[in-house]
Amino acid sequence: MDNPRPRPIVRRMESDLIITGGGLNGPALALAAARHGLSSIVIDSLPRDTRADPAFDGRSYALAHASHRMLDRLGLWDGLPNQPMLEIKVSDGRVGEAGAFLGLHFDSAEIEEGPMGFMVEDRHIRRALLDAMEAEPKITHRAGETVIAQETGPAFATVTLATGEELTGRLLVGADGRSSGTAARARIKRTGWRYGQTALVCAIAHERPHNGVAHQLFLPPGPLAILPLTGNRSSIVWSETDAQARAINALSDDDYLTVLRPRFGDFLGDISLAGARYTYALGLSLANAFVADRLALVGDAAHGLHPIAGQGLNAGLRDVAALAHVIGHAARRGEDIGAPGVLERYQGWRRFDTAALAAATDLFNRLFSNDSAILRAGRDLGMALVGALPSARRSFIREAAGLTGDLPELMR
Repeated sequence: MDNPRPRPIVRRMESDLIITGGGLNGPALALAAARHGLSSIVIDSLPRDTRADPAFDGRSYALAHASHRMLDRLGLWDGLPNQPMLEIKVSDGRVGEAGAFLGLHFDSAEIEEGPMGFMVEDRHIRRALLDAMEAEPKITHRAGETVIAQETGPAFATVTLATGEELTGRLLVGADGRSSGTAARARIKRTGWRYGQTALVCAIAHERPHNGVAHQLFLPPGPLAILPLTGNRSSIVWSETDAQARAINALSDDDYLTVLRPRFGDFLGDISLAGARYTYALGLSLANAFVADRLALVGDAAHGLHPIAGQGLNAGLRDVAALAHVIGHAARRGEDIGAPGVLERYQGWRRFDTAALAAATDLFNRLFSNDSAILRAGRDLGMALVGALPSARRSFIREAAGLTGDLPELMR
């Protein structure tokens, strides 16, 4: 008697997408997918109350103009407090320092679309995403849950929660950060390196108005970004060597400011802390693949970049917009959204662009994070030439605003 053929595994599909990671990119993807009629389960390891905490903790994001377009199309922008970035000034040295070279000055008036970007506090965008998810019937938010295992088959992707519950969908998306468990369980390796730098992040209050001007200062240990927030406040992303950053972070608030003031300058008057202080190690980290069987990665799960260009969240949102574009159009044509050919379209779209951005940020950091007289002269000459050419300056502005390249629908 012939052996009977094994029966195919049949699973009940709870959702089209299973999204691991409830930070910013995961919820944004669920909302973008819902526009195409696709359902999502967003699994967040943090409790909802933690995500919804209204207290200002100092964390903020520089959203490019294209990212603003996307949030607006998702219905998130109205009512979201933000500070437009009207100008960007790039200096090789401290603001107001005798030897400092004001290398570049970008003015949003040089492009038709409006401000190059907007500063948005983490607490406000988190709350906007939570409220939008709760209002969308196609999204189920599973807060305070942890994924411990995953499995993919010919027609499904299943995750197992720490409670033992299993959830099945057509596509599994990892939006769970640089240490992505989703990527690790799929055996997707990463390529990258540390820079020997640590970012010190905080928000400050200052006496004088910033007038919507962002500053990028290139100092020998690493870049210092001064980014305008609402009111007389600015967000600081300050890079130092690992050892120096550890020593600075161990200081009291008063001593911390004493170290910051000479680097910062006095062009905004006296400064004080306006939130918590954070540190994070800087490095480059790229997933060797953005897709696997019934799986896609977005945001930091796919790529971790140096913050020198402020493109971390913007690159993640572009992943989200591209993936939503690809699977939305596939669903409209009757294709399987988790099929290899569909996911390869997403990877082909985003992997090259991300690698190019990673290479550019890596080069800029290595070129500017030193005190070599030869390199300083060369980079100052290069910035002067770009600053003197309106067409080159305009190209840089449009690039910083995220308005170049093949844009997904949500960013057009």
